[in-house]
Amino acid sequence: MELRRGRMPREQLPARLLLLLLLLAVAFLCLPAEGRRPPRPPPCPPSCSCTRDTAFCVDSKAVPKNLPPEVISLTMVNAAFTEIREAAFAHIPSLQFLLLNSNKFSLIGDNAFAGLPHLQYLDLRGNTLACDCKIKWLVEWLESTNTTVPAVFCSSPGQFEGQRIRDLALGDFQCITTDFVMHQVLPFQAVSAEPFTYASDLYVALAQPSASSCSILKWDYVERKLRDFDRIPAHSAVHCKPIVAQEQLYVVVAQLFGGSYIYRWDTAVDKFIKIQDIDSQKIRKPNDIEAFQIEGDWYFVIADSSKAGSTSLYRLNQNGFYSHQALHAWHRDTDVEYVENDGKPRLIISSSSQAPVIYQWSRAQKQFVPQGEVGEMLDVQMVKHFRAKREQFLCLSRYIGDSKVVRWEGQRFVEVQTLPSRGSMVMQPFAVGQRRYLALGSDFSFTHVYLWEEEKQKFAKFQELSVQAPRAFRAVPAADVQLLLAPSFKANTLVYRHVVVDLSL
Repeated sequence: MELRRGRMPREQLPARLLLLLLLLAVAFLCLPAEGRRPPRPPPCPPSCSCTRDTAFCVDSKAVPKNLPPEVISLTMVNAAFTEIREAAFAHIPSLQFLLLNSNKFSLIGDNAFAGLPHLQYLDLRGNTLACDCKIKWLVEWLESTNTTVPAVFCSSPGQFEGQRIRDLALGDFQCITTDFVMHQVLPFQAVSAEPFTYASDLYVALAQPSASSCSILKWDYVERKLRDFDRIPAHSAVHCKPIVAQEQLYVVVAQLFGGSYIYRWDTAVDKFIKIQDIDSQKIRKPNDIEAFQIEGDWYFVIADSSKAGSTSLYRLNQNGFYSHQALHAWHRDTDVEYVENDGKPRLIISSSSQAPVIYQWSRAQKQFVPQGEVGEMLDVQMVKHFRAKREQFLCLSRYIGDSKVVRWEGQRFVEVQTLPSRGSMVMQPFAVGQRRYLALGSDFSFTHVYLWEEEKQKFAKFQELSVQAPRAFRAVPAADVQLLLAPSFKANTLVYRHVVVDLSL
């Protein structure tokens, strides 16, 4: 049979059609996914309803993370968390409207709205915001932002309750406080601590009766720790008093038994040399030592707590310290404090048998003469003083009964404050910078540190320190570190560091 030119046999048509359909199928498979599938809805957390540019979230346990990047409006209702953390919405940089009203947010962390350069409107109404130091940053932010923020009110504390946050002044926040933190543990017992500076170095002398020595520690400015430097033998030391006078370093070593001695640091051999004994007939049971300078002369006084002893004053001459005056014999004195009040040198001697006695320096006689006593306070264990502005105060500690703070007004003493102090052997006021503290130790409980409130003219409880049977507290400025030494009669001697804390951070 003869075929016509230009025409395909009918039996070849199905094969050509099949090939064409196959090519079309392959081409369809090679198309992009979006070209063959319907568009997906934008990503949205289970607790939210989302459109391309809005999100509405209910009962969310946290700020939702997987929101559409184009979202410009976010509303959160009945959120199941109370704190908004730093940069909580930074993953939604296009956000313009943030509605957080009527939730239970009580804390908004620093820079919570950082990373939102386009934010136009922020609603925080209806939340229980605590206007403490943690919200101080928000007060600053509200003053500087261009974002519209409807009025937000404080729910606490009482002094700010109901006030608009925007109306608060930065000065309303008392965000700077301090703390005493453990800095170093000295693995020994001690009953006294005396810091001193010699040849531009900082040292501390500690009486260690259990170790039969006076330990001299030196401050390491690199490691910022106290390190062993030297030891003076002392079988029953109760006080080691360093005195730097006329470019010489002396250490008065007071002992309960075996007499008391005076040592001098010999620079030729780099060690302490005993230079003299202290009359054991006068000083039988020493309890405290104070050193001071009057009219260019150096003195030290030893309080004697024996029935037959006498609190005695010694003066430095060219050859050493020699007895200058016997004060207050046979009264079992427990402590002596040197005070300059109205330019007049005075000694206050506390005793277990009578009220503290005051002696005043007589320039004519070159001696201390009796002036009076601090009345109505018997069994005073220790007397310490401090000055606040122009007024002089005394701290009178008692082992049994309450301790007191009194104001010294001429010839009378006005009670300022009574502090419970059962078992107290030490009550020490001290200052660090502009702050004044009082450390009140106890043999039966924690040491209480108080902070002086100038407006109220009283000490307020500040902190508790766990020091067993403290016998002294000494503030020690060590360059940029402020230390508090706490010698313990029963446990390790502790060194605390004074730190400044910003509660707004």
